This record gives sequence, structure tokens and C-alpha cells, in this order.
Amino acid sequence: MKKAEKVLFVDNLARELQDAKSVVLMNYSGLSVKVQQDLKARLKEAGARMIVVKNTLLKRAGEAVKIDPNLIKDEVLTGQTALIIADNDPVAPISVLGKFMKEFDLPKFKVGLVEGSFQDAEGLAKLSTLPGRDALLGQLLGSLMSNLQNFVFTLQNPMQKLVYALNAKASA
Repeated sequence: MKKAEKVLFVDNLARELQDAKSVVLMNYSGLSVKVQQDLKARLKEAGARMIVVKNTLLKRAGEAVKIDPNLIKDEVLTGQTALIIADNDPVAPISVLGKFMKEFDLPKFKVGLVEGSFQDAEGLAKLSTLPGRDALLGQLLGSLMSNLQNFVFTLQNPMQKLVYALNAKASA
């Protein structure tokens, strides 16, 4: 890559980092090309994309947008680094990565930013086990509905007893 291309690449990457809902760095060493293509396809379905990037270019882009310094430490930016960028749902691509890791034992989480919050590899692993946004909203709705149903039942129960008592008194 020529110097002018690197400058353009860093500018584009900085813009993408700034607009992303979540950014995950992972070590993808050991993945074959075919497996990488499979992972990219799965991430695309989840609304994310995987970019293989040189560590120095990622560091420059991160510094340009003043991203969390923990994300671009020298200790993190060693070895082969792939960048997962999500623009819509911040957790869905992490879940896809978690399932993929269980299936292939590769790649490995490094660090990430989820809606501006720094996550280490352990935090990303915990996030990967969460159900998707739709499932969480369904669970929340179910919890809210069950409480409302119990409340309505509680209000109706004394009235029913009163009606039974009045009917018994009227028929006697």
C-alpha cells in the first residue's frame, strides 16, 4: 500500500470507528480462508463486517477519533488482528462470534467497545452468551404482561366473591 492509500484508508477507518455501535478486535490466526469467508457471511447477516487491518493503521485511526486508549494499546495490537464493526445491533455480531468460537475453537476475542463501553475478552465472552435483542425484548414483554395479568386477577377475585355471596343471598 502506498502512503497516499494508507492515509485514505486510515481516514475511512476512523470514520467507521466513530460511527460504529460496537467494535471488536479479535485474533484470527489459524482460520483458513474458507472458514474466514464463512465467518464474514455470518457477520454480514448480523449487520456487521469483518476487516483485516494492520495494527499500525488501526492505531492511527483510533488515535484520530480519540477512541478508548485501552482498545489500541500495544499489548492488544500484537499478532493478527481482525476488526468487527457493527452499525446497528451492537451485541448481535458478538453473539455470532461466540457461537462461531464454540464451533471452531477460533478466533479469540482481544478487546472491544460496545456502545462506548470498553470490554475485555472476558466481558465480550459474557456478552456473546446473551440472547439477541428481539429475544430480550420478548422476555421483557412477557415479564411485564405476567405482572399485569396477576394484578388484574387480584382485582377481579374479590369482586367475584362478592357476586357469589350476593347470588347466594338472593336465592336463599
